[in-house]
Amino acid sequence: MFSSRSAQKPPSKPSIPAQVAMPDYAALVRFLVQPFLESPSSLKIDCETNPSKPKVWIRLAFEGEDKGRVFGRGGRNIQAIRTVIEAAAKAAGQSVYLDIYGGIGPERENGAGSHDPPTRTSPPRKAPVPRSSPRIRFRS
Repeated sequence: MFSSRSAQKPPSKPSIPAQVAMPDYAALVRFLVQPFLESPSSLKIDCETNPSKPKVWIRLAFEGEDKGRVFGRGGRNIQAIRTVIEAAAKAAGQSVYLDIYGGIGPERENGAGSHDPPTRTSPPRKAPVPRSSPRIRFRS
């Protein structure tokens, strides 16, 4: 019924840590951003890695008309793109910084999320109009 063999040992873990392949950031960004662009050929991507530090800088440029679609309402689209890129970088043991150029000037989207929100200008408010107090009617 029982064999006289000793209990089997669980498979040993490899002593050499598995190398994680570095993500192709340019292809990933192109895949994520191109659907939002009117003219996908205007998309320019530059990735720079620092061999001494685990940091990656991604520079992204496109036509200014596409900026609204790429950023999305309240920045939702660009935040989702940043999240995916950060997850890929974290899996490779790196941090990522995303610079976006489109339209007037560069928008810096930092991997740490420390970017200043755009300032909103609104027209000056008019002085409030005084209202008369409500009239109360008594029924008899």
